[in-house]
Amino acid sequence: MKRTAVVTAGTAGIGLETALGLAAAGFSVTVVGRDAGRGEQAVGRINATDPAHPARFLPADLGALDDVRALAGRISSEPLTVLVNNVGAMFADRRDLGGVEASFVVNHLSPYLLTELLLPTLTAGAPSRIVNVTTGAVAAAKRVFDAVEPPGGYYGFHWYGRAKLANLAYTLDLAARLDGTGISVFAADPGGAATDMTNGTMADPKIVSPALRLLWPLVRRKFDRSTSGPASTAARSSITAATDEALTGRTGLVIGAETRPVSPPRGATDPRVADAVRRLSERYAPLAST
Repeated sequence: MKRTAVVTAGTAGIGLETALGLAAAGFSVTVVGRDAGRGEQAVGRINATDPAHPARFLPADLGALDDVRALAGRISSEPLTVLVNNVGAMFADRRDLGGVEASFVVNHLSPYLLTELLLPTLTAGAPSRIVNVTTGAVAAAKRVFDAVEPPGGYYGFHWYGRAKLANLAYTLDLAARLDGTGISVFAADPGGAATDMTNGTMADPKIVSPALRLLWPLVRRKFDRSTSGPASTAARSSITAATDEALTGRTGLVIGAETRPVSPPRGATDPRVADAVRRLSERYAPLAST
């Protein structure tokens, strides 16, 4: 039976390298992104490797929840074996998307909504896997989820980490909820790579709190070291989570940059955090458009 995979933000960087790895493993791969030109290039690059099944591109703005719903509607009519929620973004300046803070929308609400809408399809295709891409930035995140936006000023790196923490808490909670259904749920930490996001936003000192700005040369040096590797290396954790037969029957694991399970940060395993994130998710990303 043909195995199928969907990779969001799959037209460049870690997402494209993940799609290439899945195609090499025999999957029929769909890459999702905003830009049709980049999508065409990504599909061309994948198909140039002579995969067992040709890749395709589906357009969607993953920062727009109605687009996410439409994407899910299109995918749900087809078999699905693996969903890789690779989408992620950091913003130097605070912005809204659909009236909700952008970091929380792109890094959590969008993959949350797509996943929830595709659960029936993934159940039908079981054994299947969900892979949500996380980040080491969750370690610097505030764990308060009484509201979408944390208290205090806006600092892009910290808000990115907090939104990713929300998604990681959701991922581990989802794994427990789906245990025994045939759907395995993993988080994948790529470790870091030179991508459009890391080469752009992470060069701006205003993404960190004022205290860290005082140490910006050291902070910037650390950022540079941690994001200097190739995207192909950073994609290994996602590819492993999606394909490794040794993970069959397992769930709720974080696959680290060395492609081995690692311990999740404490905040991601706190049931109070998971409950608060669930309430925010249901409020701001209802499964049906309102």
